[in-house]
Amino acid sequence: MRMQPLALLPEILLLVGALFALLAGSFLPRTRQWVTRLIAVGALLGAFTAAAVALAGPPGMYYDNSYAVDTASGVARLVITAATLLVVGLGIDELDGIPRESETYALLLLSAAGTLVLAGASDLLVLAVGFLLASVPLYGLIGLTRTPNAAEAALKTYLFGALFGITMLLGVAVLSGVGAATTYAGLATGLVGAPSAAVALGVVAVLAGLFFKAGAVPAHFWVPDAAQGAGGTAAAFLTTVPKIGALVAAYRFVSALPAGDVDWAALVAVLAVLSMTLGNLAAFAQDDPRRLLGWSTVSQVGYLLVPVAMAGRSELAQPALLLYLVAYSVTNLAAFAVTSAFPARRSLASYRGLATARPWLAAALLVSLLGLLGTPPTAVFAGKLTVVIVAVDGGWWWLGLVVLLNTLASLFYYLRWFAPAFRPEDDPARASQAAFAPKPWAARAAVAAAGASLVLGLLAGVVWSLATGTLVR
Repeated sequence: MRMQPLALLPEILLLVGALFALLAGSFLPRTRQWVTRLIAVGALLGAFTAAAVALAGPPGMYYDNSYAVDTASGVARLVITAATLLVVGLGIDELDGIPRESETYALLLLSAAGTLVLAGASDLLVLAVGFLLASVPLYGLIGLTRTPNAAEAALKTYLFGALFGITMLLGVAVLSGVGAATTYAGLATGLVGAPSAAVALGVVAVLAGLFFKAGAVPAHFWVPDAAQGAGGTAAAFLTTVPKIGALVAAYRFVSALPAGDVDWAALVAVLAVLSMTLGNLAAFAQDDPRRLLGWSTVSQVGYLLVPVAMAGRSELAQPALLLYLVAYSVTNLAAFAVTSAFPARRSLASYRGLATARPWLAAALLVSLLGLLGTPPTAVFAGKLTVVIVAVDGGWWWLGLVVLLNTLASLFYYLRWFAPAFRPEDDPARASQAAFAPKPWAARAAVAAAGASLVLGLLAGVVWSLATGTLVR
């Protein structure tokens, strides 16, 4: 057994940072709660640096093969910490000086730490711990905004989380019982010859929990409500960061399953099609920008499940998943940052005249929405292209065709948002800079994230090399 705590340094730094933020917030006066923001930023920067150093080193399994430090977990660590850092930046305007500022930063760090654990877990028990650590703080984040919509969203998320959390624990119990092991390496051999019905029940139950964290069908109902009802900071976080760990965990779990009577790839592929299709169809009727982005998240998770379905069928599946996760994270955060810059504008039509009043923010909105669509040269274009290639390479060309058709369909609801933003306002006063006075930190985060989406799209080859492990090893 390799007992090396430094292998988990990014996770440790986030946990320690959350503890210090909570303690500091308890003793600092209300006018100096900004100190906890510095603690959170320091913890995230330290975790990012530690993750980069670990990614440059050799891969390894730690704690009796229960935790993996490899390319998948390394890239996930970088994306999770960077995305959480961007969430902190776009939320400064919203959180500065509020009574629960320190608690928000502590919850963000705790949930991010749990997401890191999900990404590296190679043991069912560690997976369950990561699920709980990533989920429980999320309920608090959603409910911190004391509004009826936030309360409803927090309750719905909690109930779904409890249901699918118990379902996951059931799956853990069944698989460990019939497989006589909890590590993925042990299950790969222990499940061979086990009763097919018991294995099927266990696998489906574990995947159900992971799909709740990812926001995929059939555990997706909480996502649009939480995106609409929560504050801008929580909405940006919950639609981005937990997905990273959950999808990497799903890929690692599916990859470890032995061949059996049940075709797991077909099951995941069907859920991928349902997620991308239902997410797109539901987004058509939305008028609230954040609820639209919530349903967009469901559809994006459907695209991201395609390489999970191709695990073991295509060598390109893992790097395609990681590339798409990098691209989606920065692009989705750019869109949410725009909504955080104008928190009072809760209809698509209310963005009319944005290009005239705030051209930089209009450009950021355009880049983010076209990026989520998958338009070159944004980063999601490279991610979506590799996902289609992986489906074809795995022998399921029809799955790649479904991705393309859903991408085309999503153009219409993205167009419903950025078209008004570039349409001149009839009343010049309503399109003036004073009328479109953005929250400064959220506006900066939107422009920075949109620019990063373009840069990552142009440097997709570098990101691909990082995802394949050839850039640093």
